[in-house]
Amino acid sequence: MTTSKAFIQPLDRAAIALMLLLSLLIGFIVLQGDVVTSRVRDFTWQNQQIGAEDISFSLTFSRPMDIKSVEENLKIEPPLAGKISWAGRRMVYTLLTPAPYGTNYEVQLQSAKDRFSQPDGKNRVIQPFKGNFQTRDRVILYIGADPDNQGQLVLYNLTEEQKQIITPKDLIVMDFKPFPDGGKILFSARTSNNQDLLSAQLYTVTTGISVQPETPAEPAGKVDLILDNKKYQNLKFDLSPDGETIVVQRGNKANPGDFGLWFMPATSDRSEKPTPKRLQSQPGGDFMITPDSKAVAVAQGQGAAILPLQSDASKPLDFLPQFGLVQAFSKDGSQAAMVKFNTDYTRDLFLVTNQGIQKPLLKTTGSIRNCQFDPASPTLYCLLTQLVSNEEYIEQPYLVAIDLKTGEQKPLLALPIDQRNVQMSLSPDGLGLLFDQVMPQTEPVPLSANPLKTEDGEAIATSSLWLMPLLPIADAPTTTIGPEKLPLVGFHPRWLP
Repeated sequence: MTTSKAFIQPLDRAAIALMLLLSLLIGFIVLQGDVVTSRVRDFTWQNQQIGAEDISFSLTFSRPMDIKSVEENLKIEPPLAGKISWAGRRMVYTLLTPAPYGTNYEVQLQSAKDRFSQPDGKNRVIQPFKGNFQTRDRVILYIGADPDNQGQLVLYNLTEEQKQIITPKDLIVMDFKPFPDGGKILFSARTSNNQDLLSAQLYTVTTGISVQPETPAEPAGKVDLILDNKKYQNLKFDLSPDGETIVVQRGNKANPGDFGLWFMPATSDRSEKPTPKRLQSQPGGDFMITPDSKAVAVAQGQGAAILPLQSDASKPLDFLPQFGLVQAFSKDGSQAAMVKFNTDYTRDLFLVTNQGIQKPLLKTTGSIRNCQFDPASPTLYCLLTQLVSNEEYIEQPYLVAIDLKTGEQKPLLALPIDQRNVQMSLSPDGLGLLFDQVMPQTEPVPLSANPLKTEDGEAIATSSLWLMPLLPIADAPTTTIGPEKLPLVGFHPRWLP
């Protein structure tokens, strides 16, 4: 027994000492209370480059937070209006309008309180947080019209003031559509030694731009043939909003009566080229892919048909007999701007919603050339013409902003009468409107000397590009900001998404 007692005693002493030490530590912690400092664990936009499609970010906290103190102390510089929602320890900030492009932002949170600090009589605040993100550069694309880059696709970075030609000299670009991530452009072009406007083939070209800074971009100017013109003429095309599908209006060279829409994937494995498929339906006119990228709106017969993007499109998803043309869709697809052609040769513009509402917006004796929904406010920007001479049918183009809630029209700019081929493009953040002013060739020149032509086949002498800053109608009812002439020579301007 004596031996056993002597053997056990050191272990007992060690165990008792350890228990006493742990008891002291536990007591010390209890007396100190909860001293873990709350902090931001995750910021979803940290060091990210965002675009108009990015509408919300979230902050995830390490502990439950006092909601009011977080909302009062959250700061974004420059300011971005938004609304806040919560799900446990996660706070979501949803922007009311797209963030302006070409801007660096800083998100700060200081002095926000822990939810359990006040009941305990303590004033614990969050570890100071600072995050950063940026929006994409303001970048435009246009077809060059000066001698150095006639007919070539030009990319101009307005933020950095950098110009880059991305298509070769032997291709005359006729039309183009940017992919949604801005990394590639889908374009139609004919060879520089071919004056036939119906000889276009479809290509893609890389822009050299990456959506995220950490992701390396392909070098700019890499051209790939997507669709040739061996058997069919490629007349018009559209790219789906998700960048996955191309719809092309084609005509059979051997049989002019064989005319219609085809669809094909925009991307494919490098081992095989994408193959176009016929959209089996009645022949149609102008067309536009719907915002969900699953259907196409086509001027068909005496109305506008919505056709599914599948081989058998003989049964339309919808048909609107009173409208002859879809001018534009809102980004979410809930609204469309549609044109009604009247028997007295006037045209009506309607706002049509997915709830069945048809609201008249305006009537014109001229043409409704283009309309685009503002992503930042309930406004529709339109390029219209008005008839100034019935005898010679002379039209004057002008730009107008329409408040979709009140129906109020605000004329923005009247353009010269001889500018029949004006094209416009609304910036992704809704803060700028691009348009061109094409000067037709009045003196006869050899065809080979000037390969540039408008959609009407008229030779182009030169063209200028203009940028008009925009303000919401409600914020500036009497303020008019004049357009700025850009130091660029070209036409057919478009914003990069």
